[in-house]
Amino acid sequence: MTDRTAPQAESPAREAWRMFSRNVPALIGLAILTAIVAMTLYGQFVYAGDAFEIVWAPHEPPGVTPDFPLGTDYLGRDIVAGLMTGGGPTLAIGAAAAAITMVIGITLGAFAGYYGGWVDNLLMRLTEFFQVLPALLFAMVLVTLFSPSLVTIALAIGIVSWPQTARLARAEFLKIRELEYVTAARAVGARNGRIIWKVILPNAAPPLIVSATLTVGVAILFEAGLSFLGLGDPNTMSWGLMIGANRQYILDAWWPVTFPGLMIFLTVFAVSLVGDGLNDAFNPKLRGR
Repeated sequence: MTDRTAPQAESPAREAWRMFSRNVPALIGLAILTAIVAMTLYGQFVYAGDAFEIVWAPHEPPGVTPDFPLGTDYLGRDIVAGLMTGGGPTLAIGAAAAAITMVIGITLGAFAGYYGGWVDNLLMRLTEFFQVLPALLFAMVLVTLFSPSLVTIALAIGIVSWPQTARLARAEFLKIRELEYVTAARAVGARNGRIIWKVILPNAAPPLIVSATLTVGVAILFEAGLSFLGLGDPNTMSWGLMIGANRQYILDAWWPVTFPGLMIFLTVFAVSLVGDGLNDAFNPKLRGR
């Protein structure tokens, strides 16, 4: 007779969430990130304004004119409207670049770790080649060749950022491929593709999820750097574009650069806290920290 009162084992996802919810810094990061996403999605309904429209005199300081609480930039554009409008493209570039990074990195790292041999050697040499390239310079070349746009910027960031993810995926696949359940899958005739994507990848996912989260923050900083150098999309407002457009006037007017820079800092800071929380939640060795 079975004991119906015996406690059931907690699912890995539920246990990870329980550990994440006990991490106060991670919850703070999640709250900040949620607020920023909500601002970019719904802020324009609360504060109507065109980020490209010249609405007042240039370089109006913050707090002087009630209609423009954070002042105006070098053209007389409302900074609050720019922050509301620019958050969406900035976050979209970060998410898209992280997705591209993960697709390339996981695919190459999975093949290298699973097959080994000459496949591993070839893919790791390719990874090392991209890893030694100056990432910012390579991204600048790609964006310049294909003209700055949200798509080309996200692609450029993703193309230069995948080697670290590939190495992480390879390490996970090397560790898991010889475990008993993988051997059992081979024994019952499962194809290599099914073993890679259906058997090994779900078990290698936790550190890759953490890596993807942190890659979003890196991509946002990357976009800001490209925009600061004048390689942002001039037709789409973003926080990086706001910094890049006003950088030469920073000694005369600090606010058009400071406020979008503060938003980038808060976003990357929040993403880092969430990433650390996920790392603690998914890693059994760190759960007691």
